Amino acid sequence: MRCQDVHQFGQKLVRRQQLKPTEGSESPKARHLNTLDLVVLTVASTLGASVYILVGEVAMFIAGPAIVISFLVAAQSSALSGLCYAEFGTRVSWTSSAHLYSYISVGELWAFITGWNLILAYVIGLLALGAPGSTLLYKVFTGINVSVLSFIIVSGFIKGDLRNWKLTEQDYTLNTSASSATSRLGPLGSGGFAPFGFDGILQGAALCFYMFIGFDAILTKGEEALNPQRSIPMSTMITIFICFVVCFGVSAALTLMVPYHQIHPESPLPEALLLIGWGPARYVVAIGALCALTSSLLGDVFPMPRGVCMMAEDGILSRGLAQIHAHTGTPVRAIVSSGNLAAVMALLFKFSDLVDLLSIGILLAYSLVALSVLALRYQPDQKFSKKEKTEEEIEMKPKLEEKPPEPVSEAGNSNILKSLWFPTGTMPTWKSGQIVYGCAFLLVLLLIILSLVLAQWPSQVFSGDPVLTTVAVLLLLLITGVTVIIWRQPQDPSPLPFRVPALPVLPLVSIFLNIYLMVQMTSGAWIQFSVWNAIGFAIYSGYRIRHSLEENNEQQSPACTFQTPHPSIPAAESS
Repeated sequence: MRCQDVHQFGQKLVRRQQLKPTEGSESPKARHLNTLDLVVLTVASTLGASVYILVGEVAMFIAGPAIVISFLVAAQSSALSGLCYAEFGTRVSWTSSAHLYSYISVGELWAFITGWNLILAYVIGLLALGAPGSTLLYKVFTGINVSVLSFIIVSGFIKGDLRNWKLTEQDYTLNTSASSATSRLGPLGSGGFAPFGFDGILQGAALCFYMFIGFDAILTKGEEALNPQRSIPMSTMITIFICFVVCFGVSAALTLMVPYHQIHPESPLPEALLLIGWGPARYVVAIGALCALTSSLLGDVFPMPRGVCMMAEDGILSRGLAQIHAHTGTPVRAIVSSGNLAAVMALLFKFSDLVDLLSIGILLAYSLVALSVLALRYQPDQKFSKKEKTEEEIEMKPKLEEKPPEPVSEAGNSNILKSLWFPTGTMPTWKSGQIVYGCAFLLVLLLIILSLVLAQWPSQVFSGDPVLTTVAVLLLLLITGVTVIIWRQPQDPSPLPFRVPALPVLPLVSIFLNIYLMVQMTSGAWIQFSVWNAIGFAIYSGYRIRHSLEENNEQQSPACTFQTPHPSIPAAESS
């Protein structure tokens, strides 16, 4: 009996949700947002007050002037993740949480991990209620914020000095001896454009990724977009590009105006303007920071309550959080609970600790979304899969009755290997879908090992160490071979408004970049992340397993199949 309980518990961890759009279930949200509105809403949420603080801290202690390269790496990782988000957003445009994407493709446990870590990002800011009419307010605040940041960029190019990107050790020896300032990599670097080396650039990129968190808020507005199939991909890429240009320009201006070792970590931009003799301009920066803070706090209301409500509706969190207030039509319990959690975390953690914690959680969530895209594209349609499975069972039944099972022969092994490289048909089958699942999880494991090797011993690997270089080369060969196996499998030919190009390479590159940035984080950040997820797993195992909505569903779909909704099918009713 105990073994049966363990088996049932394991099935609950890997089961997948089946999307079943019903007739007459059009989204109750009025579609009124165009591409510009989505860009404004997302830029408002992404370019928050942190850009006025985080740039100085990363430039002074971690990357130096090479922070501009850190933002480039972070932007590339965000763009790849954004493409994966865009495909899901156009495939299932009525959803409001990324956890559902993982739920229908890689299973319930990974869906909870995705949703739980996205909640971590949403609860950091205080919450405010929004309405359709608030779009104008977003445009005003975002316009002021971008204008102030543009003013800082222009100031940096006017008053900046290229010699600040070519500092020598003599330029900051006095500063180092006169203060106890240290970076994560030691003292204040070794001079030049990248004083902390390649490690500093990558560690800076892991933190700079925090500046791009927020583009997933576009998906929460898919129900209200006039043309989600077109506006979601376009607004995602435009938002990431705008955020990169602004962050790149601000960081370049700051490090040109002030030597990186003299940057004020808590108030970098106002102090930089004071140092170049533009003291009154500090008040302009204060106005921009206030507008950025207001718009980002308003922007948090869109993804947070809907994400929490979706998880509560699925039973992953308490279903009481999904209740909508009768008069206001808002998820009051979800908002209040998240606000209280945000207050507690703001009391217990410093800003830098929160950035580290959020970066790991969001990178993990984005990696799971990329894995979901990879898995979902190669899965068969549910009806076809059931028919195919029935035909296989009919064909195999007489054979099984004729002779007893025999051990797998060499010919059988040869057929299995042949099916990996030369699939029998052009349509995805249950078997080909299972091959993709197995290969995808194997690739994730290999990418984790490769990232750890490159992060721990980069100089030895690239200098030709016989052991480490051999290990890295073998890992690359295995990754290439498994990727080719996935590439050889047939894809689902169903038309989609937007498809991630270069499958399976692009999602795998996105996963690798995210994992590589994650391993750059400090051990303290990983400890905090482990504690956060341990709390989540305690909630999951104590509530979800006993109160699952899928548990009482007699028509539960098999763990290997799920239905891919067509964009023309009406959306399921949402709260």
